[in-house]
Formats: sequence, structure tokens, C-alpha cells
Amino acid sequence: MKKQNIYKVLTIFFVVQVLFIAVISRFPRVVESYYSNGIYPVISSIFRKVFGWIPFSIGDVYYFLLGVFLIFSIYSLFKNKFRNLKEILFRFGAYISIFYFLFNLFWGLNYHKDSLFNTLELKQKQYALPELIELTNDLVELTKNAHFQITQNDSVKIDVQHSEDWLINQVHTGYDSLSIKFPQFKYHNTSIKKSLFSLPLTYMGFSGYFNPISGEAQVDYLVPKINLPMIGSHEVAHQLGYASESEANFIGYLAATHHTNDYFKFSGYSAALRYSIKAVYGMDSIKGRQIINDLPKGITKTFKESQEFWQSYQNKAEPFFKLFYDNYLKANQQKDGMQGYSKMVGLLVAYREKYSLY
Repeated sequence: MKKQNIYKVLTIFFVVQVLFIAVISRFPRVVESYYSNGIYPVISSIFRKVFGWIPFSIGDVYYFLLGVFLIFSIYSLFKNKFRNLKEILFRFGAYISIFYFLFNLFWGLNYHKDSLFNTLELKQKQYALPELIELTNDLVELTKNAHFQITQNDSVKIDVQHSEDWLINQVHTGYDSLSIKFPQFKYHNTSIKKSLFSLPLTYMGFSGYFNPISGEAQVDYLVPKINLPMIGSHEVAHQLGYASESEANFIGYLAATHHTNDYFKFSGYSAALRYSIKAVYGMDSIKGRQIINDLPKGITKTFKESQEFWQSYQNKAEPFFKLFYDNYLKANQQKDGMQGYSKMVGLLVAYREKYSLY
């Protein structure tokens, strides 16, 4: 078969795939049973075994080569003055089709699995302000306790005494503890890497990402170190097949706070606290401001360090990248887009009601 005919077949196959995903997304329990709990764990484990031992990110190298290829292709298109445009379009469609197939086979179908509310048997409901305030008060106390265990002084900002590598390499320990209570979160064959693109990621406003083509979790090592435990735990949740950002946030919180290390506990509790305070502020700005003002100075200084870090990298291109990612999430059944990150509050409320945070 001629190359052009192969390109056409693959382009048509892309349309077939889109239709298949549209249908299968209506059956989340089927996806959960046969893919998320069947095929995917095997694929994920193989990826982590193959790439986990390599000290740098294979996924980053892949994306770099993909970028070079795209630039070269665009250059060739203009150089040849758009000759053979029809063939080029079919070729492009074929490449998109192959990538889309691999993306969904290696990880993407997890976007269509059953909700964590169902799999953990949590009660999903519209929470009221009193429940939210009770959750926030618990998180304040837990954050204060973790902070004091580290500093022994509630007015002192946390200064992490470990390296980025140590923090990243310890992420699995939280999952080891968490899996005793919830076996579905067992994590084998660690594959968490410092992203080679940490500086661009920071300018784009992202603290990490999961590469579905290599199965690696990437973290931005430039962020304040106290944030790394939660970031790493969040990305591992994606590795385990939880594509939803709110669910990955929630599982990352559970893993970090089940860790034996106080830096991990503070990272998890403080991240959840920020989301909870934001939710309170959205319902009652006066109450939200009061909670913020009542926080110990050491905690607010630690929060401020993170805020100032991200403000120092703000640029005009950042909103574009976040808009792109927002639309990507919406295209994958996350109708709230990037707002979905904060929906972990609903999971926290339901989890607290069933299990307690203490």
C-alpha cells in the first residue's frame, strides 16, 4: 500500500477513535473494570520498570524531539510553498491518529473511569458553609501541628532541610502507608523525575506533569521545596490511573498526609487548606478573611514564599498556556477545566464525614 493511502486510512481511523471514545465514555464502570483495573496497571508497571531507573526524563526528551520535528515540518511546508498540501494534511492526520491511539491506550482512557466518590463509597453532595468551615478548622489545626513539629515556633517560616532529590525519592513512602488502608493506591516501581523543562514549566505556571507516553511523573524542581511532596504525590496519582485533577489532588493529599515525615504532612495539609480557605472565601469573604488573619505567622510566611515565587515568573504567555490546558481538560470529560483542581474540596468534605481527617 502506498504511503499516501496509509496516511488516509490512519486519518479515517482517527475519526473512528473519536467516535469510540464518545461511546465508551458513557460506560465508566466498564472502563474502570476492564481498562483502569485491568489493562492499564500492566502498561503502567512496564513503563515504570523500563524507564524508572533512568536518572533523567525520557518523556522530556521525547517532547523535545517532537518539538524539533514539528518545527522542521512547518519550515519544510513554507519552504516548499505549500506544494502537495493535501498529502501533508493526510500525513499530519495520520500522525495525530497514531498519537491519539497511543495516548488513550497508555493512559487517556482513565479520563472516562468511574468517579472516586463511587470507588471509595463516599457520599457526593452539595456541601454547606458550616460543613466547609468545620473542614477548614480541622485543616488549620492539622497544618499548625505539622508546622510546629518542624519549627517548634509558630512564627518561623519552614526551611526544608532536605534536597529536592530526597523529597522526590520519598514520595512512595506515603503511598506505602496509604495502601495499608486503601490497597488500590499501592505504588510499585517508582518513576518520578525532575523535569528537564522545569524553567519553561514555571513560566507556563505549572508545577509538574505526567507523561502518558513514557509513564513518568515529572516535577518542577524550581518550586519552593515545601511544595514538592504534594506535587510529587499528585503526579504519582496520575501514574496510578487517576486522570481527574481533583481526584489526583485528593489522592496526593492522602499520600502526603499518610507519610511519616512532617514536611510531607505539612505539604499535604497546607495544600488542602489553601483550597478549603478559597472555597470558604467564595461563600463568605468575611469568614474567609478571618481564617486567613488567624493563621500563625509562620504558616502565612510559608504561604507567602510560594505566592511570591509564582508571581516572580508571571508573564504574558502564561494565560495562553493555561487556556490551552483548560480546553484540553474540558475535551477529556472534565467540564470544569482547570477549576477542577479545587473540586477536591468536595472529596475532602465527604472523606472527613466518613473517615475523619485525624
